[in-house]
Amino acid sequence: MGEFNQYFVAGMAVLGAGIAMIAGLGPGIGEGIAASKACEAVGRNPDAEGKIRNMMVLGIALSETTGIYALIIALLLIFLKA
Repeated sequence: MGEFNQYFVAGMAVLGAGIAMIAGLGPGIGEGIAASKACEAVGRNPDAEGKIRNMMVLGIALSETTGIYALIIALLLIFLKA
């Protein structure tokens, strides 16, 4: 059971990158829900549009960081495989 060959390592790295990108589903769903709720809130109270938009953009930016982290991990796995 010696060391793994380069093809096995490359295959596992690509498989791991694909699994890491599953984390991209969460931010996509969360941003859609945030935009939906912001539209509902503006429909109910058009005077508060500026505050609602600012809070929505801040929430979307914070939720997007998890997707960016997953992308970075996937790229590292693909291009820096041991």
